[in-house]
Amino acid sequence: MTAGTEVEQVELANTTFYDAMEHGDFEALSGLWLDGDDESVSCVHPGWPVLTGRAEVLRSYALIMANTEYIQFFLTDVVVSVWADTAVVTCTENILSGGPAEENGDLGPLVGQLVVATNVFRRTSEGWKIWSHHGSPVLAETDEEPDDETPA
Repeated sequence: MTAGTEVEQVELANTTFYDAMEHGDFEALSGLWLDGDDESVSCVHPGWPVLTGRAEVLRSYALIMANTEYIQFFLTDVVVSVWADTAVVTCTENILSGGPAEENGDLGPLVGQLVVATNVFRRTSEGWKIWSHHGSPVLAETDEEPDDETPA
């Protein structure tokens, strides 16, 4: 297997993770995480404490999917690094999500959010599986010019 092929496989696993979230496909999402009694599986959703263990992590995604009417991810700044049986993907999640449904059944207001994420994968006999996901909200503007004024 060449490094390029490994990178492509990890990119596909990462994209599949976000596709499963967008489609609310809990079964597909569950199949992407390391299986078994591996308590080293972890997840940090923006603003949440660290979740440890496959069951706790998957329960969090079930709750998110049950309470999110619409979500779409536009990934930017994607960087994939592979070392032996471990891969790290860093990216910016440009998230568009729908608020609660209106009384007439229409989708509520759309909300945008930026989250920087690190997804760590492990190679298994079944392909690349998610070992850890960490998402942090982007709170600072990075494209702004520094303010040259000094306080008086």
